[in-house]
Amino acid sequence: MALRVALGIVVVFRPFFFGPDLVPAWNDQDYGADGWGKGLLEIRKVVQTLEQTAREILTVLQGVHQGSGFQDIPKKCQKAREHFGTVRTQLASLKMKFPADQYYRFHEHWRFVLQRLVFLAAFVVYLETETLVTREAVTEILGIEAERERGFHLDIEDYLSGVLTLASELSRLAVNSVTAGDYARPLRISAFINELDSGFRLLNLKNDSLRKRYDGLKYDVKKIEEVVYDLSIRGLSKDKEATGDGEK
Repeated sequence: MALRVALGIVVVFRPFFFGPDLVPAWNDQDYGADGWGKGLLEIRKVVQTLEQTAREILTVLQGVHQGSGFQDIPKKCQKAREHFGTVRTQLASLKMKFPADQYYRFHEHWRFVLQRLVFLAAFVVYLETETLVTREAVTEILGIEAERERGFHLDIEDYLSGVLTLASELSRLAVNSVTAGDYARPLRISAFINELDSGFRLLNLKNDSLRKRYDGLKYDVKKIEEVVYDLSIRGLSKDKEATGDGEK
């Protein structure tokens, strides 16, 4: 139930995109005679820095998949959160590169990196608490708004896409947990992913891309179920449950 509440929406509508006739062009005095080209160039420069920071955060968090990575999870999460401070600065710079009422005109330029940052924030929160991060919590981590009316915000579809990427990462973590000898973690991941899947089943997804991403969730569920089944037939899951569900 908690995961379903965290998703925070039952029907997802395709966001309204401003057309060229509905949004005024930038003022020449602000952007020069070639204002559009210069403005897009500035946006792309900031997006590139965001992509680089996202890669750095991912590199830090990928360490949890290594043999000794589970013991260092708190340190890795803390280091990742330090990088998110840079992300907040970069996003603050990005939202100054275009008029506030033209978010969806330029949304495609940062959509993918923003989805990646949502995934990274969700992964950090999961590693820390084994819960699903809410959309509002992600906006706090990124330093942006949750509501469209308040300016540069986290679109609901970008949030959901990031959460689906988390599911794929956790299926990988379940496999690597077994390799590292942590047999209790896959059971907890399985419970989390199954509840996440139940939450997504309640949604009426209108976005074709998001729908395709959701279709991949069933493969993540199946992959984790196979890990849990293998632990069960080997008697390893029962051993860990008897010792108090293992250590997080």
